[in-house]
Amino acid sequence: MRKVQIILRWILALSILGCFTASRRYAEAQSTAAVNARQKIILDTDIGDDIDDAFALGVAVSSPRIQLLGVTTAWGNTDLRARLAARFLARTGHRDIPVSAGPKTLAKFPFTQTRWASKFPEPANGWPNAVDFILDAIRKNPGQITLISIAPLSDVGALIDKDPATFRKLKRVIIMGGSIYRGYGDLGYLPNRGPSPEYNILMDIPAAKKLFASGVPLYVMPLDSTQLKLDRTMRNVLFSQGTRITDALTLLYQQWTDSTNDPTPTLYDAMAVSYAIAPGLCPTEPMHIVVDNKGYTRSEPGPPNANVCLHSDSDRFFHFYIPAVLGLQKH
Repeated sequence: MRKVQIILRWILALSILGCFTASRRYAEAQSTAAVNARQKIILDTDIGDDIDDAFALGVAVSSPRIQLLGVTTAWGNTDLRARLAARFLARTGHRDIPVSAGPKTLAKFPFTQTRWASKFPEPANGWPNAVDFILDAIRKNPGQITLISIAPLSDVGALIDKDPATFRKLKRVIIMGGSIYRGYGDLGYLPNRGPSPEYNILMDIPAAKKLFASGVPLYVMPLDSTQLKLDRTMRNVLFSQGTRITDALTLLYQQWTDSTNDPTPTLYDAMAVSYAIAPGLCPTEPMHIVVDNKGYTRSEPGPPNANVCLHSDSDRFFHFYIPAVLGLQKH
């Protein structure tokens, strides 16, 4: 009788262990699937002035974690920006990704990559409307789309004005924008000089106020964590690889530096896209952010309306970014 009881206990133990192992494997499989799932992304960009937008687009099309539903252009000459984005996509094997242009505005900074952009033809009927494209995509994929805005928020403000209910069906919005504690040129080596009005916020303050009040989950990559310098050594590594993406980035970089006489780009915008792929690069904390009438993004007491990254590690970022753009990261 005792032997029978022992055997039954072993059978029960093995059964429990088997259930536990199966459950753990299922959980691991679910976790892996969640990590490897392709995120539906729309990238809203003012590509063509500074060079960091091109580097952001480069990592967006390189990552297997991203399903890029479309590229929309914001601020200034949005048609010329669309030509640049479309040529970049065509040259890098992504001609199937649609490009659309947002409302035109007056831009204060020169378009540094005009020669490259102007080589791509305008569509016969003009570029599709970016605001309509984004709203239509949200309606088809409610709760699934991440909108990454790396431009002044003119398109975002137009979306909220036209259909705030649909805008709230975004999964989340990630922006490169704002300056919480550290401003331009402050890399954290010297005493803090305080925040600056950051360009993407300053150019359309009313739109920024609407976004921070929208209630959509908002992830903010401000100047505090995005002043990432692509130095000469890293440029040589990247530009010498001879891939379609690195060749396009090399040409655009050359036009940018010819216009600015600045050899070292700051990849502000690339962090916003990289965060979507690898959030550990820029851990966020909930904050209540108020946009004032001078374009400052102030942290004040109150219920959180944004998740803000205040610190990043430049070396860790570039050890992620360069392999990602070269297609060396499989997940």
